[in-house]
Amino acid sequence: MTLASLAGGPVQLAYGVDDVRSATIEWVGRGAGPFFVRDHIEVGDVKVDGAPGSFDHSSAYGQWGALMVELVVVHDPPHLARRGLHHQAFFVDSFAKASGELVDMGWRCAMAATAGSTRFAFHDATADLGHFVEIYEDSDPLRGFYEMVREAAHDWDGREPVRLLG
Repeated sequence: MTLASLAGGPVQLAYGVDDVRSATIEWVGRGAGPFFVRDHIEVGDVKVDGAPGSFDHSSAYGQWGALMVELVVVHDPPHLARRGLHHQAFFVDSFAKASGELVDMGWRCAMAATAGSTRFAFHDATADLGHFVEIYEDSDPLRGFYEMVREAAHDWDGREPVRLLG
């Protein structure tokens, strides 16, 4: 398997930042936005390095051309936090198959969890790529979220660059 075979290529680039809100303003200046912000996003069924754990993060999601950009602060666990390019994200048809293939490539599953009904995982490709690879189980709710962010960017006039989610 190659990254190119992951269901059509990356759908998101995520950057680790120190402060989500100030980073959104910087990224608006780069032509991205508007950004949808959620603090301390709730996730369930968390496994960190295969053991029960926690994953506490705050994120802002905006559109930058054809890709979604996520600006993320990982609060816990600390070994998943990093500045700069944090991960590329991919939709996958078979979560278990894709995760197994990434492990076979030498990229261990550093964290896996669910958000709502959607499973996702970070595979540690930092030694090879300098960042994590995130895979999402393809789902209608997640596709709907991506579409909402994309639609908000269409003909966006620059007002309300930061919008709070739930």
